[in-house]
Amino acid sequence: MGKLEVPEIDYTRYTNRQLAAVPLAVLAFALLILAGGYLVYGSPVALGMDFAGGTELTVETTASESEVESAFSVEPESVQGIQAAENQYIVQFAPTDADVADEAEANLEPVSEDRGVVQLSATTSASFGAGAQQTALLGIGAAFVGMSVLAFILFRSFVPSIAIVASAFSDLVIPLAFMNIANIPLSLGTVAGLLLIIGYSVDSDILLNNHILRRGGDFYESTHRAIRTGVTMTVTSMSAMLVMAIAAWALGVELLMSIGLILFVGLAADLMNTYLLNFSLLRWYKFKGVAR
Repeated sequence: MGKLEVPEIDYTRYTNRQLAAVPLAVLAFALLILAGGYLVYGSPVALGMDFAGGTELTVETTASESEVESAFSVEPESVQGIQAAENQYIVQFAPTDADVADEAEANLEPVSEDRGVVQLSATTSASFGAGAQQTALLGIGAAFVGMSVLAFILFRSFVPSIAIVASAFSDLVIPLAFMNIANIPLSLGTVAGLLLIIGYSVDSDILLNNHILRRGGDFYESTHRAIRTGVTMTVTSMSAMLVMAIAAWALGVELLMSIGLILFVGLAADLMNTYLLNFSLLRWYKFKGVAR
């Protein structure tokens, strides 16, 4: 089995400002995307049916995708073919009074006379979606606050702790911006992915802080030891998430594909934020603002 070789970075060639500039620029761009999303959707990220409410139908029909779109009195939010099942589509609607299930049965041709057109129907009310949205936001907020408190308890110093918090914040914002670009709505499943990113972020940042601040040895040697371990873990996880996303795409499992992509982007952001942003703050703290 091949071994992942992590090259040693010569950090002495760069100032703290140069190291922090890239992750801060990416963070600023991500915040601009979220601000644009708020103007378009009324929230930083487009809300899925779990939070906005609506109806989702799984239909099986000989009709084409365009014919499925035109079969209803209200325009569907999305129509997606299921790659693993021929002639099946997932059709999503915003909250509506129309009986879209009856319209599907009336206007679409079934694949077989023994089976109806509608294979599965699920409806979420707007009020229930709003409640689920508040619960999810509270969950993310509680995880972030808990992570911040843990960082301050472990290191009992402002700069190392705020470095962890800043990196985790950026690790969360960048995947949210990616969701807007990739047209991935916020749902209960994607919230779970975002919570996982917070956990990954804390793990890698604490690993770096612990090696630099609590273990003996030269500053840069301690940094490289942390990078060898942290990069190996993160790249392995990124590979697993990418494989999951590709497999889910091939099988037509949209939610798993979305979670895999979100985690892949979040872990890539974590590499950047941990070993550029977090490191620059730790070096500034260690040497009192002097980059050596």
